[in-house]
Amino acid sequence: MGIKSSVISLDPANYRDRVSEGVVRNIFDGLVTRDEKGEVVPLIAERWENSSPTEWIFYLRDDVKFHDGTQLTADDVVFTFERIITPGAIAGNTSPRQGLVGPLIGIEKLDDYSVRFIFESPYPIFLKMLPHQQIVPKAYIEKVGDEEFANNPIGAGPFKFVEAKLDERIIVERFDDYYGDVAKIKKLAFDVIPENSSRVAALQAGEVQRIHAITASLAEELKKNDNIQVKSVNGTRVAMMEMNVNIAPFDDIRVRQAMNHAIDMEKIVSSIFGDYAERLAGTMLPGSFAENTDLVPYEYDIEKAKSLLAEAGYADGFSVTIDTGDEHKEVAEAVASELRKLNIDAKTRIWDMGVLKDLLLNGERQMSVSDWGNGSMDPFDLLNPKLKTKDRGNYSQYSNARVDELLSLGETEIDEKVRAEYYKEAQQIVYDEAPWIFGYAVKEIEASVANLENWEVYPDGMFYLPKVELK
Repeated sequence: MGIKSSVISLDPANYRDRVSEGVVRNIFDGLVTRDEKGEVVPLIAERWENSSPTEWIFYLRDDVKFHDGTQLTADDVVFTFERIITPGAIAGNTSPRQGLVGPLIGIEKLDDYSVRFIFESPYPIFLKMLPHQQIVPKAYIEKVGDEEFANNPIGAGPFKFVEAKLDERIIVERFDDYYGDVAKIKKLAFDVIPENSSRVAALQAGEVQRIHAITASLAEELKKNDNIQVKSVNGTRVAMMEMNVNIAPFDDIRVRQAMNHAIDMEKIVSSIFGDYAERLAGTMLPGSFAENTDLVPYEYDIEKAKSLLAEAGYADGFSVTIDTGDEHKEVAEAVASELRKLNIDAKTRIWDMGVLKDLLLNGERQMSVSDWGNGSMDPFDLLNPKLKTKDRGNYSQYSNARVDELLSLGETEIDEKVRAEYYKEAQQIVYDEAPWIFGYAVKEIEASVANLENWEVYPDGMFYLPKVELK
């Protein structure tokens, strides 16, 4: 399979990106996973119960083995999560996945095949976030250490590790003692092919049998090839244009609203993505929990945009640089073109997103185009990091005391109806104050050779391969 970027780590507790997770989840299993429809389903855990607002009990299968033949028990589950929540537990470093388990403060072994999770406060989306955590072998890691474990990982997933250069190729092979349906493919390689066109060329040449992260234009080109099949599904990434609300001219709400009226987002989405994307009215994905369906997209209205800019004292325009990564270059250039119609001197600058991220979080840029994954389809892992004051993905520097309060309430409220109302009110405030030019959601698009069967595109971008077979 051709993948778009290097894998950060094969230690399930030591990365925070989708490509790494896509590979890791073929080697390691979690207590639960998501199926092709995005529903949470059992994996290592047979069942579970939410015994109190701050406690969950999980009951494990008793037939799960790690790749070295040792039995997976409650001790491994306790060790896995203690390693994630304990500062400095991974060779002196703290797991970057700590934030995904919320206010988890402890895990207790009840017996060999049941565990209790204890939270400092209610964490209503625990089950939705749990597919992102995979179980690791306690005895093996304690024996070899964290570094050796990352270099030669042992999991309990359908494939076992063979060898890897994380920026070139990762090779795994079928685990014949897997407790579930044994993988159809005996040996599987993930080849790192960053360029979109190169990934497509590799597929067409038969060098790889499946690729992901395909652009809309390349997907249409591939559909003309009878030896290739293309599949897509609604994705879970929200794309947005964030304006730094702390610096002029974006410290004025009227300017930010004008920017939303000035951009013909429907046209941009249609021209670049065709049928592979959907414009969003506000911050949330369509069909998400607590989506505020009363919101409608800002109307494309140049005259209204000019009027708002004049009211704000910017009738003659201003200068702005739109920063982004290569993935969003085309959209950024289209947005800049639209803004120039308002005498706004708009330029684009392409960055390595790893470098740009720190500048954005430090409030050192004017405006950016990026996206944020929302695999849970819950506001918690989109609105909180992107819009709560000083949170980890708040590139617009947005800060509103009522929004902060609502998002905090939503983190712990157990009653789903009440929780939804908190988030809907927060969405309305953000829509009115417009720290973003509200964007779009792109479909996940993948392709394979025609004789690769039993695979589907997952909404969260994972590529789970045990069912796949070559005919």
